[in-house]
Amino acid sequence: MFWQTSRFDIDLQRPRVMGIVNVTPDSFSEGGRYSSASEALAHAEQLLREGADILDIGGESTRPGASAVSLDEELARVLPVVKGALAWGVPISVDTYKPEVMRAALDAGADIINDVWALRQAGALNVVAAHPSCGVCLMHMHREPQTMQTEPMVGAVVPQVAGFLQARVQAVLVSGVASERIVLDPGIGFGKTVEQNFALLAHQDALARLGWPLLAGWSRKSSLGAVTGQAVAADRLAASVAAAVLALERGARVLRVHDVAATVQAVAVWCAVQAR
Repeated sequence: MFWQTSRFDIDLQRPRVMGIVNVTPDSFSEGGRYSSASEALAHAEQLLREGADILDIGGESTRPGASAVSLDEELARVLPVVKGALAWGVPISVDTYKPEVMRAALDAGADIINDVWALRQAGALNVVAAHPSCGVCLMHMHREPQTMQTEPMVGAVVPQVAGFLQARVQAVLVSGVASERIVLDPGIGFGKTVEQNFALLAHQDALARLGWPLLAGWSRKSSLGAVTGQAVAADRLAASVAAAVLALERGARVLRVHDVAATVQAVAVWCAVQAR
């Protein structure tokens, strides 16, 4: 199982850890600690030292209630970090839903587009389809960041998410994007209740059976705080690692995390068990 990207065919037989690099002043987790390009690049280098396989660079917060960022501001935040990180010889993902940012990042040499809107914004699918080999992660999101938690989903979450992801995959395939370029993300916390988020984890194998690799993004999420009592995102390390391992057990191949070192150690233990 490989994930085809611009410069790399990423072997997903071994689970991969995607380190989060938020170049934003209003991240729900870091709170703007890495809002300048130099700070973000230093943080990205630290994540690589801790064992990250992929770097995911984003310039707009998609936390519940977050305000949208202008195109010019997002480009100014993201492109210097992308260009700086490209020299390191590791896969670079860009977390954006704006087609103009996608195009600029891919033109600069980025490997993956990670889109919370699953290429539903006007022009986004065309940008990815026009690229010969970039990877793409399609995520399920109910409504939009400004309203997703004020009016979360209702009903059985697993079939709804599975149906949405299957439909988006078909739209992307019809556009000419090769199947090997696609990874799916159920969108933990994006318009779901706490109960629905854990239902997605409990029944994640149903999503894995769709036939595409899964990315799990449980890191520091508020649902973990709801069941552990940890109100501060940075205090959810143990819960985040536990959720990551449970996601691996249920078929996830990419773990998108803030706490790379601890997750890499957990993956090593999981792999050692699998090998025996």
